[in-house]
Formats: sequence, structure tokens, C-alpha cells
Amino acid sequence: MRTHKIAAIGGDGIGPEVISAGLEVLEACAERDGGFAFEVEHFDWGSDYYKKNGIMMPPGGHEQLRKFDAIYFGAVGAPDVPDHITLWGLRLSICQPLDQYANVRPTRVLPGIVSPLRKVGEKELDWVIVRENSEGEYAGQGGRSHRGLPHEIGTEVVIFTRTGVARIMRYAFELARSRPRKLLTVVTKSNAQRYGMVMWDEIAAEVAQEFPDVTWDKMLVDAMTMRMTLKPETLDTIVATNLHADILSDLAAALAGSLGIAPTANINPDRTSPSMFEPIHGSAFDITGKGIANPVATFWTGVMMLEHLGEPKAAARLMRAVEKVTADPSLHTPDLGGPANTRQVTDAVLEALRADNL
Repeated sequence: MRTHKIAAIGGDGIGPEVISAGLEVLEACAERDGGFAFEVEHFDWGSDYYKKNGIMMPPGGHEQLRKFDAIYFGAVGAPDVPDHITLWGLRLSICQPLDQYANVRPTRVLPGIVSPLRKVGEKELDWVIVRENSEGEYAGQGGRSHRGLPHEIGTEVVIFTRTGVARIMRYAFELARSRPRKLLTVVTKSNAQRYGMVMWDEIAAEVAQEFPDVTWDKMLVDAMTMRMTLKPETLDTIVATNLHADILSDLAAALAGSLGIAPTANINPDRTSPSMFEPIHGSAFDITGKGIANPVATFWTGVMMLEHLGEPKAAARLMRAVEKVTADPSLHTPDLGGPANTRQVTDAVLEALRADNL
């Protein structure tokens, strides 16, 4: 019996609700498979922890996570705590020291879900966005001086390193190679940002020589928003900087139907530390406690976690269950225009898992 050690961090808002549902489904996956089990430890880090202790997690909290095989993360952010404190105090304080440098966000139109784009379904919109997750616009470099004075200064320095760019490009090209279309689009803004982004482009061209079987092109980020909206079928694998991919992946989720279905994985490809899996949707305090949060994104990121843990059969079984449930409009949560609640969707996925005989 294989045992996978999971650190569960519900975090803020609807995070604990969807992580609870996700763990319930993952336990059912393990039971249905019979070849592995989960050992889960819960961490109460987040905004409530901050209000009690003045910090989002204990000092060196990321070191406590190194012993785990994966991290299952809900959401971070609260209306009464500044966003830069919650993000830098928890999520980025895990991703960066654990070198989870590849943020991977698959996007496609699931069965039963209608894209806001006319005549666009799964065949036309099936993407994976690779986001550089360790530097760039979120490197944390900069500062403020002369606070409160008319000449106050705030700087935010964008950092691109050859190591950081080369490894995310190589990861993206390898991912593109593994997909049927073998197609990669590199997003840039090198017409206006003439140093770091020009280097980004040059390294992309260098790495491309290692992958002659992958077709690739380059798009300015503003033009990319139009291409995603007007010609989604021309895209497959996409790689972009920390900020650009952060924005584009939210657009992608909306085009696929809802942020509530969008998963993400913060991957350490070298496996020198655990990777972290989370839904994109955030803490959504407007619906917290109402029992109507869409757990599909958390289930889908559970699929990604199972794949990462070396359980492909269980991952495929869970994805089939999710798709069976999304195909039924009566099981759509309000973000998809449906009447269902979190419990009903979770129960339906559990039932589909237990009935799956493949």
C-alpha cells in the first residue's frame, strides 16, 4: 500500500469548504483504487491565524511542509487584511522557498458547460498555460521612500534571470511536446520592455532549438488577449511571465465558463520539495459559509495532484467523474448559472467515482 503524505491548508474564505470536499473525494479515489492511501495533516494558516498572531504562518513554516509529498491549498485573502500581506505572507512564502517555479493551469470547456464565446467548445478551447512562478514581476524587489511626502517613491523591480527564464521555457516546450498538437505560444511584451523581455524572447529562441518537433510562435500580451477571445482554436500550450500568465489564466478560466472550475498546480519539477495544488478562484468571501462554492476546480486540481503523485489511473477516474457531473446542468453551482450546492456536487462526484468500473 502506497501512502501519500498531504499537507492540507484550507486558508481563507471558501478555501476550507472546497478543500474539505476535495479531501473527501480524494479519500474515495484511494478507497476505489485500493493501491494507495492518504495521510493528511491540516494547517490552520491564513488570515484568522494572522489576526491572532500577526503573521500568516509561523516563521519558517515552509520548512514544516518539506516532509510532505504534496500540498493541497484552498485560498488566501480576506477583506479586512491587506492583500499584499495575505499573498506574500502565505502563498508566495510557500511557492518561492520551495522553488515551485512552474505554475501550470489547464483550461478547457468541460462537458455541459457553455463558454461565453459563440460556437466554442472543448475542441476549440483546450489549453495549458505555464506561468513562471519564481521571479519576474513578483520577485519582491523594490521599496518605498519619502512616505507621506509629495515626492514619495514606490518602486517594483521586475527580475528576469537566465536560469529562471531558461528553465520555464524548457518546461513549457517539454509540456508542449507531450501534447498531441506540439504547439507552444510564447507571450511577451518586448516591444516596450526592451531588456528583460527581450532576453525572455532570446532565451525562448535558444531553447526552441532543442525541440525541433515543437511548433512555436510569439505574441505580445495585449494581442494575446484578442487571440484567446477571437481565435481560441489556434492555441494549445502557452508560456508567460508571472504577471502576464496570472492575468491571462483568469481570462482563460472565464472563457471556459467560470473561475470555479479552474485548477492550478505550483510545480517543483526537480522534486526537491513538494508541489502545491490549488483552485484558481480565490477566497470569495461574498459566498463564504453559504455552501454554494463550486468544488470542481478543487477536484480538478486533485486530478493534477494524483498525476504528480504517480497515480494516473485514479486521476483519470476522478476526471471522468468530474466530467460526468458537469455534463448535468442540474448539478451546476450558481457561478455556472445552476441550482446546486457544494454538498450536492460533491455527492454526485462521489457516486460517479464509486460507479466507475474502468
